[in-house]
Amino acid sequence: MKSIGNRILLILMSCLVLSWGGTASASSPVGVWLTEGGKSQVEIAECEDRLCGTIVWLAEPLDDEGREKTDKNNPEDSLKSRAIIGLPLLDRFVPGDEENVWIDGKIYNPEDGETYSCTLTLQEDGSLKVRGYVGLPLFGKTQIWTRAP
Repeated sequence: MKSIGNRILLILMSCLVLSWGGTASASSPVGVWLTEGGKSQVEIAECEDRLCGTIVWLAEPLDDEGREKTDKNNPEDSLKSRAIIGLPLLDRFVPGDEENVWIDGKIYNPEDGETYSCTLTLQEDGSLKVRGYVGLPLFGKTQIWTRAP
C-alpha cells in the first residue's frame, strides 16, 4: 500500500514540475498574450538576450476572399505576401531600470505597416501594458493584453 501511495505522490509531483516548467513566470512577459479586443494572440519569447514576439493566432485568420491574411500594408513590397500568423510583431526588448518593465523595443503594426518604439510593463493584476509611440512615450497609444488561457 505504501508503494502505491509513493507512486501516486511521484506522479503528482512530476505533473506539477512539468506544468510549472512549461509556464512563464508571473514576473516575466514570456508566454502567450491575448491582445486588447481579442483579435489576436502574441507569443513573447526570449530571443538571445532580448524579448521578441510573434502573432500565433487570429480571431479572423481569413480575408474577405477567404484567403489567409497577409501583411498587405507593409511598405516593403517583398513582405506584403507574408502571412499574419507567424508575423514578427515585437523585437529587441531589454529589461529597464524599473522592475517588470522592458524597454528599447519595437512593435510592428500590420494594420498600418508602421513600426513604433515600444515598452512593455507587467501590471500588478498580471496584465501587460504595451505602449507604442513615436519619439517620446508621451506621444503614443497603450493597449492592455491579458495572458491567453
